[in-house]
Amino acid sequence: MVNVMIDELAWTEYRRRVVDERQPVLIPLGALEQHGPHMSMNPDVVIPSAISGAVARNIGALVAPAFAYGAKSQQKSGGGNHMCGTTSLDGHTLSLALKDVLKEFGRHGVRRIAVINGHYENLPFATEGVELAIQELKWSGIDDFRVINISYWDFVTQETIKKVFPDDFTGWDVEHGGILETSLMLHLKPEMVDMSLAPIQAPAKFPPYTVFPPIPEWTPESGCLSSPAAATAEKGQILFDVTVVGISDVLKHEPWWQPS
Repeated sequence: MVNVMIDELAWTEYRRRVVDERQPVLIPLGALEQHGPHMSMNPDVVIPSAISGAVARNIGALVAPAFAYGAKSQQKSGGGNHMCGTTSLDGHTLSLALKDVLKEFGRHGVRRIAVINGHYENLPFATEGVELAIQELKWSGIDDFRVINISYWDFVTQETIKKVFPDDFTGWDVEHGGILETSLMLHLKPEMVDMSLAPIQAPAKFPPYTVFPPIPEWTPESGCLSSPAAATAEKGQILFDVTVVGISDVLKHEPWWQPS
């Protein structure tokens, strides 16, 4: 199997692939965040990293080391940054760090990058980092640098949702630590999941506004925003496959992302 991990390559092999073969680079963007009492705190890194590796092998790309820290967890999407274990960056720190990494890849000769996001709160700050990088690379005379921001869950089809959530899908906004992430981890890293500790609870309910600082009592005690009890490795396989196929198809066939 061809090694697609940038940090495991000699620099000469890396240069051959990005300069001579013009291979794109995928950057997994994650976080260190609590995901309930039943699961490790690294799903936001493990899942996009695994997806990136599979996509890279499909399309002839490389995978950069993942961003292991992300933007601050918000109460209504990740339980909140007040919870023990969640370890976050300020948003502008993430933007600037991603900007710097993108600029370095541009300096190496990379011209196409896909940011594969696994942590919802990263989205606006990743966008800022991308825009800053493109702006500053243009100042250096590099004007053909293209980036696509992808959150893997956006490639979960309605057909897949019906398979994974046959009874009721309560929505992405309360899926933190729930069936989707737990199923994917059971498929990818089952040793990091203990289903005997999976909480059985109703989905979290929040008011239609956000309060700062957060009110800890609003977050379920487990840290999960919905119950992961129905998660299975088989569901994880379904979710993994549909995201890999969907992302691979975009990066293979969309004309605006192909080299000029």
